[in-house]
Amino acid sequence: MSRRGLLLLYTGNGKGKTTAALGLALRAIGHGQKVFMIQFMKGNSNYGEIQASKYLPNFTIIQKGQDKFVKKGNPDPLDIKLAEEGLELAKEVLQKGEHDLVILDEINVSVDFGLLKEEDVLSLINLKKPHTTLVLTGRYATEKLISMADMVSEVREIKHHYEKGVPAQEGIEF
Repeated sequence: MSRRGLLLLYTGNGKGKTTAALGLALRAIGHGQKVFMIQFMKGNSNYGEIQASKYLPNFTIIQKGQDKFVKKGNPDPLDIKLAEEGLELAKEVLQKGEHDLVILDEINVSVDFGLLKEEDVLSLINLKKPHTTLVLTGRYATEKLISMADMVSEVREIKHHYEKGVPAQEGIEF
């Protein structure tokens, strides 16, 4: 079967966008494919996926963020620098074409928060090799990104355990 790389987008206000992308990663690895994930705006090695990737030789995860929340409208210059580094790394990975699946986690939020420019992300998409599937995650996907995508899934929050005062759970949120 010939492989056609797609542009997939997970957006919306509900929990599960990164989780869905990680599910794709696991499925791809199960078929012997190579996966590269860049996590924008995240910088904590305690995430379960970071720990799991140590056991999966075909799965590379790089975090390009600080271990703190980014302020929308007034980002720390270091947050901008890290996001730009992540974008440059994504360009390199896509141009080399060595990975079957490339995930840019929270890149939509990086654009919305002003860490990256929409036009830079749009031009990045054009670097994708025909066999590579590119996944963009995060709330606030722009209309242009949505229109370019082959598939868009909107994750909508209906109910969340935070509402009952239950804090973030290891293995669920991180």
